Amino acid sequence: MTAPYLSGLVLTGRRVVVVGGGGVAQRRLPRLLETGAQIDVISPVITPTIEGLLTNPDLRWVERGYASGDLEGAWYVVVATDDASVNDQVSAEAEARRIFCVRSDDRSRATAWTPASGQHDQVTIGVLGGGDHRRSAAVRDAILESLRVGALGARDSLAKKPGVYLVGGGPGDPDLITVRGRRLLAEADVVVADRLAPQPLLEELHPDVELIDAAKLPRGRSAAQEEINRLLVDRGLQGKVVVRLKGGDPYVFGRGFEEALACAEAGVPWTVVPGITSSIAVPAAAGIPVTHRGVTHEFTVVSGHIPPGHPDSLINWEALASLNGTLVLLMAVENLPVIASTLIANGKDPATPAAAIADGTLPGQLQVKSDLAGIAEAMSAGGVGAPAIVIIGQVVEIAGS
Repeated sequence: MTAPYLSGLVLTGRRVVVVGGGGVAQRRLPRLLETGAQIDVISPVITPTIEGLLTNPDLRWVERGYASGDLEGAWYVVVATDDASVNDQVSAEAEARRIFCVRSDDRSRATAWTPASGQHDQVTIGVLGGGDHRRSAAVRDAILESLRVGALGARDSLAKKPGVYLVGGGPGDPDLITVRGRRLLAEADVVVADRLAPQPLLEELHPDVELIDAAKLPRGRSAAQEEINRLLVDRGLQGKVVVRLKGGDPYVFGRGFEEALACAEAGVPWTVVPGITSSIAVPAAAGIPVTHRGVTHEFTVVSGHIPPGHPDSLINWEALASLNGTLVLLMAVENLPVIASTLIANGKDPATPAAAIADGTLPGQLQVKSDLAGIAEAMSAGGVGAPAIVIIGQVVEIAGS
């Protein structure tokens, strides 16, 4: 068989007919809808997912079987029924009308083949593997992954936009950073990294990248926030791609918006790239859901870096003690004894289940369980120190059952 000619069809505003409403049609429709085509699905029945897509004004369901003449005005046809005679009828009419037609059941009788396709930024990938669908998909996936993590063409991309990017690195495991965050690291000229940012990712940086250590050690050496702000602004004004790499999410106790304001005041373009916050991800990785049907209808995330009763504290501990839901404490290792006693003094049951997790999502993850009254002592005995997440609530007991 001669090789097909791979081409990109501009279908915006043009009629496309999909015959069949099952799994194959369900897989093809999302990308077809992205083209802006006017799509008619002709089928007596459709899957629930396709039915959910009908809110898109570009999609119409013709609730019956295929009939002669249904291809009138069509530019492209997808045949996806499990009835060979219907498929033959549609492809024959498409041939007669000179309309390119894809067949899901017999590619040898089609006039067009659907490539294994994907998109990253403005780059669309299409792979035809000579009928070997698994190979096509594998090649496509490899190319897309290289584009997403920046291994392919990232530093030389004309689409790079100078400025400061406040990137959430996730809870610690380097695989849990977002796709966009990883790509920006590959494009970066400068990386300003926190101690809790995924450290293995720094090993992948291009040799020309300027790496600035912005670690803040508990009760130890710390980079002043004002100096971090100055560095971000300085490198941003030089027209560089600056990645401010943080642990978790930049806006969840990460001082991300302070840095955004500093950039805005200096006229430096800035963008926030949200990350997976450790307040949810670390309990989840340890098998503890922060919510569970019939157990809790809310969860509250609290910073414990300032103890109850301190004049700088902004937390209403009395109100927290009265809540029935899950309480997640960040940066609370040092102050946990006084936090626990304050919650108990304000009415929280001392027997409320509690857990503490250190180095969550990392190979050295440690976890202890106790109750509110004993969690601080259990942490000390179990060697669970900072950085650690403390979870208080009935979800801890549910997870252990």
